[in-house]
Amino acid sequence: MIDVNKLKVGVTFTEEGQPFKVMKYDFTKMGRGNATIKVKARNLFSGSIVTKSFISGNMVEDIALEKKHLQYLYRDEEKGYFMEPINFEQFEIPLSILGDDVYYLVEGEKAWVLFWGEKILGVELPASIVMEVAEAEPGARGNTVSNVLKPVKMATGLMVNVPLFIGVGDKIKINTETGEYIGRSNE
Repeated sequence: MIDVNKLKVGVTFTEEGQPFKVMKYDFTKMGRGNATIKVKARNLFSGSIVTKSFISGNMVEDIALEKKHLQYLYRDEEKGYFMEPINFEQFEIPLSILGDDVYYLVEGEKAWVLFWGEKILGVELPASIVMEVAEAEPGARGNTVSNVLKPVKMATGLMVNVPLFIGVGDKIKINTETGEYIGRSNE
């Protein structure tokens, strides 16, 4: 069992036989009453996103997941394709289960895939990743009075707001929880 106070972003739990992954965590304490915990969670079977409220001190059931380090191959309109690099076994994961995590997967790179028994529940992303900018408009000169940002597109389709000096081909570090630019990378 997991105390609901420990339901941070990325934690998985089950409720009423359904597995969930926490996407957002909010703690509210008002006056002398009990604290309220609200979590935005993705149902790992259906891919739907729900908001759940708990009273501080409640418990939810822990989920025993197995992780496999698989190579991400590619995606089409419906599924993402992964391969076990040792025995070349391939796995298909519907995009509804992957959700927005698919934008952080780079073809040819390895990712941790979460299994619950024989069922695939999704991927576990690192806290940050390095990606190369595929499309960027040139930054306008003279707009340096404040912290001006411009949108750029990664090869995966992910859109990120970055400083004006970032251009096509630059490698940048991105926070996978928020989708925000962290900084340039030398990798």
